Amino acid sequence: MNVGDVVRHSGKWLPVIALASLGGSGVALALPSVLGRSVDAIVAGHGYDQWLGVAAGLVALGIICSLVDVFAGTAAVAGTTAWLRHGLVRHVVRGGPEGTRGFETGDLVSRVSGNAVDAAQAGPALVSAVAAILPPAGSLVLLALIDPWLAAAFFGGVLLVIGVLFVFARRTAQISLAYQETQGQLAGRLTEALTGIRTILAAGTTAREEQRVLTLLPELHKHGLLTWKVLARSGAQAAIVGPLVLVAVLAVGGLQLVAGRITAGELFAAGQYAVLGAGLGSLTGVIGELARAKAGIRRAGEVFAIESVPHGTLPLPPGPGQLRFESVTVVAGDTTLLYDVNLEIPGGATVAVVGPSGAGKSVLAAIAARLRDPSYGQVLLDGVPLPAVHRRSLRNAVGCAFERPTLVGTTIGDAISPNPLSTVRTLAAARATHAHDFVSRLPRGYRTPLPEAPMSGGERQRLGLARAWSAHRLLVLDDATSSLDTATEMQISRTLTEDKHRRTRLIVTHRPATAARADLVVWLDHGTVRATARHRDLWHLAEYREVFG
Repeated sequence: MNVGDVVRHSGKWLPVIALASLGGSGVALALPSVLGRSVDAIVAGHGYDQWLGVAAGLVALGIICSLVDVFAGTAAVAGTTAWLRHGLVRHVVRGGPEGTRGFETGDLVSRVSGNAVDAAQAGPALVSAVAAILPPAGSLVLLALIDPWLAAAFFGGVLLVIGVLFVFARRTAQISLAYQETQGQLAGRLTEALTGIRTILAAGTTAREEQRVLTLLPELHKHGLLTWKVLARSGAQAAIVGPLVLVAVLAVGGLQLVAGRITAGELFAAGQYAVLGAGLGSLTGVIGELARAKAGIRRAGEVFAIESVPHGTLPLPPGPGQLRFESVTVVAGDTTLLYDVNLEIPGGATVAVVGPSGAGKSVLAAIAARLRDPSYGQVLLDGVPLPAVHRRSLRNAVGCAFERPTLVGTTIGDAISPNPLSTVRTLAAARATHAHDFVSRLPRGYRTPLPEAPMSGGERQRLGLARAWSAHRLLVLDDATSSLDTATEMQISRTLTEDKHRRTRLIVTHRPATAARADLVVWLDHGTVRATARHRDLWHLAEYREVFG
């Protein structure tokens, strides 16, 4: 994504902004001449009513153009901001965990919420910048028509203003990008602190964490101060050059008036045109918007560069949910997380994945659910490679639950099923995972807003299990029952084992009781499959027993 893409998306509003700006520029150029004619008519003592009427009409037209410009500019920015935010969120969500691994959560939020607004200013700011050049350029031409010496005096001053603007544009672009990047880093650290607030409080490290988050404030202050210094310096220079242009034009114009080469009205018009030329200094605001827009587009473009997880177009054929890993290897940087994994998991079986910390259990689960793709090899569900399966077909077939589920939605019912019409399915999933036991005790039941629902870690896990329960072919549970009490875990394990839908269940676990109830155990060690067998057949091995502590 580049500036052109953002400008083009402003669409129908840019011509409106351009026409309004052209109309405003035309009024700004015509008004001095009309007022000059009015002055000459007043000096002559007749015909001034007509010119004053034209001047009043031009003022009214200028007001209308300004109103249209403001309305169209606001509409263009709002529409482009919405488009950018939709695109940013889409790339973040569809990029999956791997696509967003290089970004901090707070930084992504900063790009979506703040930088998108800055980037959306590109189209209107670019049109405004071009339109702002027209009055000084037109003033130069009209001054030349009045008297070439007036144009020469005007042109010399305008060159100084252009130099000021060039220096300002070059410096403010670098500072704007640095400021936005620092804002993103600050947001990232704050998000990390909020995520781990309980741990911070428990460890008594609040002061140290506060210092870590706020360490970036001096840098942010430095960039902000540099921005204001550049703006103030350029504004001061423009403020000095502007009056010099006016004085030069009026001085030359006074001499020409005394010599009888121009009229009093033309001298008045020349002064107004000099003011328009000095108005180039006001472009610092527009250039600042363009610099912030360019920086915002660059930061948004980095998110747009995230490649979406590709999905195929094939539906899943009828099948029992057989899962097959063929020479699966997963490499992250210089670390091999899984190496040459070959597994065949029977359809409808309950399979426990066990191993020490760092053995690759969660990576295997993520590969099975296609939350990430292997670096080499492939995974097939009922004979179809997962990348070839249509997105909706895959997500309907495969459900995932995690150790620390993130509950999404407005209410508890939304967290289980986002479809408001699936009340029966929501209730069935909640009962199967024993989430109904505590939800039914809440005053508003399934309509309880998530922030108002006091939940333990085990209760959150039950809701996470309920959300995954609707999958009709494969359930992938990554340590999803670790926070449950023993009695509830046994009830859910029994439900999984006796699943009447006979779905395949891949369960990452650290509990020997869960492994004992499974049909098959996959024992991982350092990214490789050490053994696949029944729990009772492996229990005699001391190293296997050590896996469970």
